[in-house]
Amino acid sequence: MGLLLDLLYPLGLLLEVVAIVHYFKRRPEMYWFFVIVFLGPLGAAIYLGVEALPDFVALAQGFKGAPRQRRVIELEAAVRDNPSAANYEELGDLYMDTGNPELARAAFDKAIAARSDTLDSFYRRGLCALKLGDAAAALPDLERVVQKEPAYDFHRAAGLLAHACAKAGQNEKAGMLFQKAILASTLSETYLNYAEFLAAQGRHAEARQWAQKVLDKEPTMPAHLRRRERPWFQTANEMLKRLPV
Repeated sequence: MGLLLDLLYPLGLLLEVVAIVHYFKRRPEMYWFFVIVFLGPLGAAIYLGVEALPDFVALAQGFKGAPRQRRVIELEAAVRDNPSAANYEELGDLYMDTGNPELARAAFDKAIAARSDTLDSFYRRGLCALKLGDAAAALPDLERVVQKEPAYDFHRAAGLLAHACAKAGQNEKAGMLFQKAILASTLSETYLNYAEFLAAQGRHAEARQWAQKVLDKEPTMPAHLRRRERPWFQTANEMLKRLPV
């Protein structure tokens, strides 16, 4: 029995160290810290199963990038012989997924040239333009999408159109579009873009209110949604630290 305890002790200690490191890296709810500290290895195991396991799964999925890269190479070869809209759309999606918005935008350009009746290509080309800091180029694509389908992508398109207007210096139009978007959507991205717009107008108190609305959603969210929204919570906290009280 003593030998078994001697073997288990370093394993339990390792679990606690891993859990503590993950906790301070991810900063989940405070009560997890006390679970780890006061329940020891058991608490660490519970924490790692609930909070860290999804991160490890996501990391493992990240190693599946090789098949995606192979598909990119296949499509790059395929479009030489068959420059169809569908091939360019898939290639554009893959470029976006692998963090190449410039190549993705070029692919969507060709998809639209081959077939201009699909909103998704316009929407995604607009997203690429925003990622590249080219708000003026994003505007016509996002306007086209929102005019055709105001609720496109769960109202995200409408919020991004307002954001693009703000980035392009069209503040009056951006304000009106944001008012419509926040009535229809509860997306954290839209709330924070609106808060950023308000802050740029010197409306700091209102900006703080909208950043706080993002954080106010956290307590009532299921755990899996809180993990997905964590980057937005971090952005909201950073914004609140920057804004004057």
